[in-house]
Order: sequence, then structure tokens, then C-alpha cells
Amino acid sequence: MLAQVALRDRAAFAQLYEATSAKLFGIACRVLKDRGEAEEALQEAFLRIWHKADRYQVNGLSPMTWLITVTRNLCIDRLRAKGAVADPMGEAAEIVADSTPGPEAQAVAVSERAQIETCLDELEAARAGAVRGAYLDGQSYAELAAQHDVPLNTIRTWLRRSLLKLRECLSR
Repeated sequence: MLAQVALRDRAAFAQLYEATSAKLFGIACRVLKDRGEAEEALQEAFLRIWHKADRYQVNGLSPMTWLITVTRNLCIDRLRAKGAVADPMGEAAEIVADSTPGPEAQAVAVSERAQIETCLDELEAARAGAVRGAYLDGQSYAELAAQHDVPLNTIRTWLRRSLLKLRECLSR
């Protein structure tokens, strides 16, 4: 679908939105902790996806990973622009509950999560924590460096090397 979207196929874009918007909205809610902000971020994310679909490169990672990265990065940029730190989870569970996936999608998600957790367990605990903080909780590199009491460049190195190890593990 991304290849068709890159060619400006509106029908493919509509299908892509239908297939992925609920998950991307959940990610936006998790990072931003505000339904209104998440809705705006999702709209902006799909605008970016429409304009930048031609930049997606098949490199072993799934197209969904690229879509999640675009959305997550946009949400983090919005938080940084506001200079705000996200509030506790609060009502996010209610927000996401509206768009629960079907049984098949849940089974796939459980399987993928188990595989990712297995691969994260192969990493050193501090590095796995940094990966979770950066890519699941939306923490900045500076926040992670302070949390782990290491220099900023060390966090960058940890994340880059950890992602390479995760990619290798996930391809087995």
C-alpha cells in the first residue's frame, strides 16, 4: 500500500488509513496522554505519510514499523515543542479501548510482542530499559542519559547497537 500511496493513489491511502489508524492513534495517545492532541497528531502523521511515502525503503523492517516511527517521532516533537512532560496514563486506557483490534490481530500482536520481549531479554538490562524508554515511552535521549547516569552519546550508541541486535534477533 505504501508504494501505491507514494504514487499518490488515494484509494490505497484510504485503505492504509483504515488498516493502521487505530494502532497509530493508540501510539499517539500513549505518547501524548491527551485524546485531542493525539487526534491532531494522527492527522498530521497521515499528512506526512502521504507526502513522504516515497521515502520508505524496504530494508527488512515492516512498513508498519516505518508508520509507527513517523507517528511516534511526530508526537515526541509535539511534546518537545510544548516543553511538556506527558502526564501519567490517566484516561488513556479508555481512549484506546474504543478501537480494540479483532481476535486475529490480537493473536498476531501477542505473538509479535512475545518475540520482541524474547529479543529484548537477550539485551543487557540497562540497554533493554533504554530501548523501552525511547521507543515505547517516548523518552528523549537526554532523559534516558540522566535516568541511566551515562553521557548522551552513550545512550545514542546503546540504542543504535541495541536496535541492530533486535533486528538480528527478530530476523531469526
